Amino acid sequence: MNNKIKKINLNHSFIFFFVVNFFCVLSFKYSNLDISSILCLLLILIIGVSHGSLDHIKGKKLLELFNIKSNYIFYITYILVSTAVIITWILLPSMTLIFFLIIASYHFGKEDTQFLINDRSYFTQMLYFFKGFLTILAPLYFHFQETIAIFKLLLIDNEMFYLSLNFIETNKVIQIGIICSTLSSIFLFIKNFEIKKFVIFLDYFSILILNYYLSPLLAFTVYFCFLHSIRHSISLAIELDPYSVVNGFKLFVKKALPLTILTGVFSFIALYLLSNSYNLDSAILKIIFIGLASLTFPHILLEYFLEKNEK
Repeated sequence: MNNKIKKINLNHSFIFFFVVNFFCVLSFKYSNLDISSILCLLLILIIGVSHGSLDHIKGKKLLELFNIKSNYIFYITYILVSTAVIITWILLPSMTLIFFLIIASYHFGKEDTQFLINDRSYFTQMLYFFKGFLTILAPLYFHFQETIAIFKLLLIDNEMFYLSLNFIETNKVIQIGIICSTLSSIFLFIKNFEIKKFVIFLDYFSILILNYYLSPLLAFTVYFCFLHSIRHSISLAIELDPYSVVNGFKLFVKKALPLTILTGVFSFIALYLLSNSYNLDSAILKIIFIGLASLTFPHILLEYFLEKNEK
């Protein structure tokens, strides 16, 4: 099954790479092409969020490992963690953002690469972090001021935070981070060499191209929905039906639909409430990034405890 996943993900990365190039050149040629933030939100809610919509199934598996029969414990814990993240963000936005960016970097690096790597060493985990860190560094490098503007909209008003970012920009720390990310991709490629692992560089250049041509929000949306989320969804579909990807994907959509719809409903309720105090774009950015943080933390915790206890 692992070879099947490798082959499908390799084809997916090739397609994504060429589509990204075509789309970015098109957007560059027609520089007045404007894709609204509401479309980004819809894509993230429909495609992006759905790749974590089977967490309730994984939660049941984790409860079984702990010999806990009540499924409500999982749902209550998941909701409490999500709520705690939102409250923490409101109270300590700068610290929560930094922690979220670190966790997200590791999460992106690992889930985009682990199907190629059969190694759980600490060194490999560190390589995952630096590989995923490119998704954070690229918008800062190509669109520093736009990225800072997004941080400000996310309730970040700490002067020391922005002084630190200015220090990072002026002392070429971002460039050093990108070099580290490049080296991590090289190490992951040559470690137990296999030609199919060339997919690592396709993803690497796709992220750079996206962030060079597109705004930070649009670049993140395209990456998160059409590379990260679809790749994870493909793996879940194959788990559901190892013999038929098409049938597995149908099962995945059916099982993911309830929680995806529920997340969408809560998001639009939040959008309605926030729109009373903020303009539409600001409200959408808050829902996208603070909302994703509130879903990412319990998702990663679930994956960690499940992997640890299954091992």
